[in-house]
Amino acid sequence: MAQQPAPSPASAAAAQKTFDTGQIDQFLAPVALYPDALLSQILMASTYPSDVADAVAWSKANPKATGDAAVKQVGSQPWDPSVQSLVAFPEVLAQMGAHPDWVRNLGDAFLAQPDDVMASVQRLRAQAQKAGNLKTTEQQKVVVQQTQQTTVIQIEPTNPEVVYVPSYNPTVVYGTWAYPAYPPTYWPPPPGYYHPVATGLAAGLAFGTGVAIANSLWGGFDWGHNDVHIDVNRYNNINVHNRISGIGNVNWNHNAANRRGTPYRDAGTRQRFDNGVGGAQQRQAFRGHDAGQDANRQRAMQSFDKQTHGGAAASARRPGEAPIGANRPGGAGAGTRDGALANRGNRDAGNRVGANGAGTRRDSGATRSNAFSGVRSPDHAAVQQRGQNSMRNAGGGGQRFNAGGGRPGGGAAAHPVNRPVPSRGGGMRRR
Repeated sequence: MAQQPAPSPASAAAAQKTFDTGQIDQFLAPVALYPDALLSQILMASTYPSDVADAVAWSKANPKATGDAAVKQVGSQPWDPSVQSLVAFPEVLAQMGAHPDWVRNLGDAFLAQPDDVMASVQRLRAQAQKAGNLKTTEQQKVVVQQTQQTTVIQIEPTNPEVVYVPSYNPTVVYGTWAYPAYPPTYWPPPPGYYHPVATGLAAGLAFGTGVAIANSLWGGFDWGHNDVHIDVNRYNNINVHNRISGIGNVNWNHNAANRRGTPYRDAGTRQRFDNGVGGAQQRQAFRGHDAGQDANRQRAMQSFDKQTHGGAAASARRPGEAPIGANRPGGAGAGTRDGALANRGNRDAGNRVGANGAGTRRDSGATRSNAFSGVRSPDHAAVQQRGQNSMRNAGGGGQRFNAGGGRPGGGAAAHPVNRPVPSRGGGMRRR
């Protein structure tokens, strides 16, 4: 019996699906009964979670913006056009903003298993129709196309220029749920949308206020091939800053550049979309890293070095290297052991010079490296000379005290200090 060859890693990864049927049905349950055009753009937009989060924030800040007018207002935003289109429907974005994990899961499932996602939509629609909760109404038109092999259920707006977003309880509208381990989640209408829909929820689908649109919804489904397509004419009419070429319908493709650092869940999706975008470079871009700013900072540092350290020698050092002599005695100007020894010899034996009876610390700028290392400090020899001149001028007028103990002979001579003699009546004795 011939031995079968081991499956390749690529085929093994393809055979191992990220999500099972129950999980995908759970993800699709809240939106499977939306009109095809709106659902297709929700699927596209869910593959860009970071863009969705930004659009949610914008919609909250602009609660009265709806329809085509809202989409035009965000035309200059760097979001994917599928995400821009959703600002036409604040209610939808409010739900997506309240469930970011669901957005991520739906997008991951759509990228990894698009055929399974399409099959889930049709399966759930068939269940809702069988339960008597999916039918043509004043707001929507349900179209059933039967072939020898499949049944396709499409949902379209009754008026192509007015779209109604349905609200429903998945635990009711689909009848008996087939996956107890993955129960569908009920999303009540978000705040501000309760009144127009609350009365109809118990009976199945309910509808809020229609959204007037002309071009905001440009997506759709090619159910025969399980593809999402784009109506080029409608798309270009609204996305004037990001037009595409073509005639009629073209297939949608995920744009990895708009993923903005959100990692892909499975190895197969990473292999398809993460090449040249992922890795450390992608993570840095997501965190706001800008190589151009780094270059500007480096040029500024070099310019500062030239001004403060004398030019070529300072600017030629490696980035991050301390200035020459900055960590050595004598500051930037010393830079050698001989310089350190010379400074050490010039210091007085007591390391301090007394002034008005209190010692002052030695010049720390010459021996300590800090943020101002390299800036010109007073010449130590000049300081010493000034001290000697002061001593000569004082002459013998008064007893001299050193900074160490206040008695003669305790160290190098310091400035003369005259102290007042207390009166005898005070009980004090002159030292």
